[in-house]
Amino acid sequence: MVIPGVKEPVAPVKTGRPATYPDGPTGTSATWVARMTLDDVPAPTRERARHLILDGIGCALVGAKLPDSRKGFEGITALDDSGSAEIIGWGSLTTSALSAAILNSSFIQGFEMDDFHPTAPLHSNSVVLPAMLGAASRIGRVSGADFLLGAILGYETGPRVGMALGGLDMLSRDWHSGAVFGPLAGAAAAGKLYGLDAAGFEDAFGIGATQAGGLMSAQFESMVKRMQHGFAARNGLIGAGLAATGYVGIKRVFERTYGGCLAVFGEGHQPDATQISANLGSFWETDRITVKAYSAMGLLHAAIDAALELRTEGVTPDDVVSIDIDMPQAAYRHGGWTAERPLTPIGAQMNVAYAVAVALLDGKVLIDQFTADRIAGADVWNLIDRTMTRHEAKYDELPVTQRLTTRVAATLKDGSVRDKTVVHPRGSGNRLLTNDEIVEKYRDLTRTVVSAERQSAIESAILGLEDMADISELVALLTPTVRAATD
Repeated sequence: MVIPGVKEPVAPVKTGRPATYPDGPTGTSATWVARMTLDDVPAPTRERARHLILDGIGCALVGAKLPDSRKGFEGITALDDSGSAEIIGWGSLTTSALSAAILNSSFIQGFEMDDFHPTAPLHSNSVVLPAMLGAASRIGRVSGADFLLGAILGYETGPRVGMALGGLDMLSRDWHSGAVFGPLAGAAAAGKLYGLDAAGFEDAFGIGATQAGGLMSAQFESMVKRMQHGFAARNGLIGAGLAATGYVGIKRVFERTYGGCLAVFGEGHQPDATQISANLGSFWETDRITVKAYSAMGLLHAAIDAALELRTEGVTPDDVVSIDIDMPQAAYRHGGWTAERPLTPIGAQMNVAYAVAVALLDGKVLIDQFTADRIAGADVWNLIDRTMTRHEAKYDELPVTQRLTTRVAATLKDGSVRDKTVVHPRGSGNRLLTNDEIVEKYRDLTRTVVSAERQSAIESAILGLEDMADISELVALLTPTVRAATD
């Protein structure tokens, strides 16, 4: 198998501990991550990263005591009831670093409000933050500056591997994409805290990648969809932790044509290894990570925006005879399936017909739209039953940055058709949430689960990370028990 961007290895330069082939995709990435310092990152990107971390932590505080999270906590701690790693929002209860990474990730993913990458679907915070918190619990003192740098390197590494594998195409092939290339993000982030060199990062990437996997059928009725990025966080942490001891991972894992990461997960779909190192240090993937405005799967946000625009312009559910939704392949495959009763909250958050229905009815798609009572609403199903979703192939031919494009058309009782097409949903592309809007979202999300004093202290700590001597100060604010968001 020939993978674009992969050349035959040559003998490495014998200086320190380089990657086995520094000029290959694995070696280039490992070397770049090993050499990066916080001073190498532009100030606006560092600022954006602090706000991304704030968003992820806000999602974790809200997710910690949700019903699915309680079940996950019960199950994981029954298997692993020893260790000193802290669990967000659960007070003095602790577990192992690996189990804490799984749980903390599942909290961030707990209500589909966390970030995603628009062209390489990955919920970055749910991988990089839990992996780093797990690592810090074993390493000891970790400065806020190091924590921030680790997060940025995770934000940069994961999406690039995802784009090498085809990005959105991973969802069309039924993989839970973030669970596949998430371990690489976790390994980069945690590995920086361990102080890995290029050879160590190469090992960490190889160990992380060999654990990759995730079935997208998790989105229908299971709870495990909330946890699959947690497996990626754990796997990245394992990769970094083992590499720190000198444990040797798969070398040149991105370019191996037999059993390599791109060869296996990109088989038959033209993986492009050049994406892994493209524009490293000159274009920052951190800057285009989407912060969600809605509590639903990211590929549905264009449809939600379209429905909200129709509502604003006077389209009312009582006037609607039928709704037609045209979507690109990845969004259609992931969210265009036919909803059937009973629908779980997870299923509702993954279904475009449901999301459009509540957007038209309620004018918002947030936590209240995914309670059991709201999901069972007769008015919701009245609209769902009149909704048809279609794959619009021409959207697949658009530039990759426009492949969230979705059209929602409502046929009204007077025979007229009102439609809206959204290319970049709110939070993505040229409509990114501002840093101030992220702070507003954090405050709104967390106001019912923590005290105002604690809420403010967490915000100040995260936005001032670079001045924090030891992130144990932040962890001490995160671990006390939180109130349940849906009680």
